[in-house]
Amino acid sequence: MVPFSFAGRDFLALGSGALFWPARGALLVADLHFEKASWYARGGQMLPPYDSLATLADLTALAETLRPREIWCLGDSFHDDEGCDRLPDAAQARLRALTGAIAWTWITGNHDAGMVDRCGGVVVDEAELDGLILRHEAVPDEVRPELSGHFHPKLRLRVRGRSVSRRCFVASACKLILPAFGALTGGLDAAHPEIVRAVGRGAEALIPVEDRLLRFPLAA
Repeated sequence: MVPFSFAGRDFLALGSGALFWPARGALLVADLHFEKASWYARGGQMLPPYDSLATLADLTALAETLRPREIWCLGDSFHDDEGCDRLPDAAQARLRALTGAIAWTWITGNHDAGMVDRCGGVVVDEAELDGLILRHEAVPDEVRPELSGHFHPKLRLRVRGRSVSRRCFVASACKLILPAFGALTGGLDAAHPEIVRAVGRGAEALIPVEDRLLRFPLAA
């Protein structure tokens, strides 16, 4: 966990892509995409059906370590509106245990906007939390400080002749995009024009590494 400041608040960035807000005891994650594999399987593309359990195991481990009072999921928590119904019994039991023990808020995303039952918790379109706007997709002309997901940012570099890809946060003066937390999620290059358009000038890709935060400026 690496400390850093955004919009005058102190956070801890995790290599997993999660963000912890100590002052509130809040854990924030984006783009879990539960049951993505089973969604693809319905269309005939068979993937290992363990993505939800793997993501839940990682999320449970964080909850046990950090003991958050709140968990905020910044959209696309399920890969489609029926994702909660398709969760295996063991995964659904684990998720309901988490949502029953912690103040849990699901923010709607483009994949799961119409889902009603999310295995517990409260569902909102977006939220304002101590002056920060929490939503799924960044709004380019939003002037208030904003936390979002949606783009699954990854930084791609050439290191010693090899291509290296790492999930990353993307930050500008008033916007912070979280990487995807889900086990079965791809990623969009952090320097992609759509990400740069969303966050504006002066953006950086941030990668937590042990006890420091690596910063990579992104072209405007």
